[in-house]
Order: sequence, then C-alpha cells, then structure tokens
Amino acid sequence: MSTAPLLVSVDGSVAVVTLNRPERMNAFNEAMRVAFIAELGRLDADEAIRAIVITGAGPRAFCAGMDLDEARTLDWTQIATRHHGHQAVYQAVRDVMKPCIAALNGVTAGAGFQVSMCADWRITAPEIRLGQPEVKVGIASIVGSYFMTLHLNATHNLQMSLSGELVSGQRGYEMGLVTELAPDPAGVLPLALERAKQLAALPPHAIRLTKERFRALTQPGFEAACIAGIRAQLECYAKGEPQAAMQAFLDKRTKSEERA
Repeated sequence: MSTAPLLVSVDGSVAVVTLNRPERMNAFNEAMRVAFIAELGRLDADEAIRAIVITGAGPRAFCAGMDLDEARTLDWTQIATRHHGHQAVYQAVRDVMKPCIAALNGVTAGAGFQVSMCADWRITAPEIRLGQPEVKVGIASIVGSYFMTLHLNATHNLQMSLSGELVSGQRGYEMGLVTELAPDPAGVLPLALERAKQLAALPPHAIRLTKERFRALTQPGFEAACIAGIRAQLECYAKGEPQAAMQAFLDKRTKSEERA
C-alpha cells in the first residue's frame, strides 16, 4: 500500500483525489496539506479533467480533521502559520473551477468537515457521522461554524458548534449539510463518480462562471472567519485547554493501541 499522503486516479474526465492516511483516519498533517493544495491546482489546470471527487482511504474515515500529534505541540507563535495552512487547504477547494464532489465514505469531522463544506456537492451514507467537534478539544468553532451558516439555520448551527456532537449522514441530509445519500458506505464513491460524470458533461464555461459567482458572494465572510479563527485559537491556546484535551485523547489512544 502506498505511503503517499495523497492518491490520485482518473476515470475518464473525472479525477479522484484520495486522502491517504487511513491509520490516522486521514487526518491532515503538513505533508498532506502541501500535496492536497498542489494537486487540486494541477487538476484544475488540466483541460482533460472536467470534475473532481475527493474521498478518503479505508472504510473508517473521509477525514477526521487535523493531526493531533502535530496540533498538541503548537505554541502561540505557531498558531497563525498553522491556521493559514488550513485556510489555504479550504481556499484550494473553493478555487476549483470544475464541479467538485466530496464523497464522505466515513467519519467527517473538523478540518475534514470543513473541506467537505467547501466542495459543491456532498455525498454520504445515512450512518456516516459528520460534524464540528472542535470545542471538545478546547478549540473555538469559528471557521466551520461560518461554513455552516451557508447551509443551516442558527438553531442547528449552534447545536452542532457548541456541543461538538457529530450527526448522522441521514440527519445531515435532512438539515441541508448533505446533498445526496447513497444506500450504504460502499455506495458513496460509485454514486459520487456517477454524479461527477454527469456534471462533467455540462458546458464548462457556464459551470466556471456560476462557481465564480458563488465564491465572490462568500469570500469576504470566509476571510473574516479565518481572521477571527486565529484570534480565538490564540486565546484558547493561551488558556491551555487544547493542549490538555489533545494530550488526554492521545494518552487514551496509546493505551488502546498497547492493549491491542
């Protein structure tokens, strides 16, 4: 099995980008961030590619968020740089001028959830869990909460942002976070590929101009949320809550691995 952080395959005019850290539930680390941004830019510039599908390796996760092994070692001087790195990942998805579908084949949380919110289309299965659990690890929910304002009313947004609880794919579909449901997790990627091929067949200039307009409408709010996110993270890390919560999680994971 490849150890590359990202896998890319092509099916006709559709490119499939697979987040490839299944042993860490496809969480983003620096290597994955760099590869992801570069690959989306390359595929968007390739005229032979007419649509892009993003998915995760393995059956457990689309993407569980940021890599806690990296995040727990941060000090306040690194917060802005790391936050800009995540912002660049989201912007890379937002900048794609071709139809972009997130095939949520497993847990979709935190940064992974935010990546999916930047895609045009989200396909998952009823039992898949997704959401914004930042508060559970001591980090204020700012950017993800902004993305949810584009899809949810304030009641549901507050429920997810303040509780950090994940919802099922079925519930996400009912609320408006999910575009389509496959019957089961195994059907998520095939349905995403089917839909991507349909979108790829549409006139590309009309698609590009439509996407440009949606991006222009939401770009100021996105940038403001990213600035607010840096300020909030600086305060959270100053209080020590993320470090303590992440270390507790990693200690629990280590004990579980030792027992296995």
